[in-house]
Amino acid sequence: MSNESKRALAVHQKLVEFYGYPDWRNPLPPLDELVSTILSQNTNDVNRDRAFDALTARYSSWEEVRDADEQEVIDTIRPAGLANQKGPRIQKILTQITEQKGSLDLSFLGDMQSEDARQWLLQFKGVGPKTAAIVLQFSLGKPAFPVDTHVYRVTGRIGIRPEKMSADQAHIYLEELLPEETYYPAHLNIIRFGREICHARKPACEQCLLNGMCDFYEEIQANRDQLT
Repeated sequence: MSNESKRALAVHQKLVEFYGYPDWRNPLPPLDELVSTILSQNTNDVNRDRAFDALTARYSSWEEVRDADEQEVIDTIRPAGLANQKGPRIQKILTQITEQKGSLDLSFLGDMQSEDARQWLLQFKGVGPKTAAIVLQFSLGKPAFPVDTHVYRVTGRIGIRPEKMSADQAHIYLEELLPEETYYPAHLNIIRFGREICHARKPACEQCLLNGMCDFYEEIQANRDQLT
């Protein structure tokens, strides 16, 4: 195991000791998870859920969503933001899935190898590495490490990933760094840590359980020492 992997694993273990093993909401079917994750892009969980609940309340099936009036779908998912982009995108993906598979059912992905399932999802415009990884990990139970804004920020600050690595590159990098069985708890605990302690603007470094292994905190301390 490389030093980088040992460090990442140590961070994961610290977070498990602090937060425990996290519980995710009840898994959605893969197509539901795909739509929900597209709605979540550039918004928060509350707005995503409001839009998803409105969509599933208005339409009784994904076939109805696919065939609905475009403006009606846009108006329905307005709480998620970027509705003019997300609505047509969701309808187009539903149409493309139907054209390829003959029906709106993604359960077949469960029988595919993880990388094959990832690449199948990535063919659709609007489905990037994070969206594909969320569907794989949380709906299909396949090994994948989604990198959202919190995971990207925290792993960069601590020094788990190279500073200039893109978020898209970080998905595969973190998967190679950590054992598969850690993907689920590490992803969720890092997100919680990013929301509660390692804030984007004012991280609570003095109260942080990881400051003894964090590049960002070490840099802050070095700058303070230079000023004294």
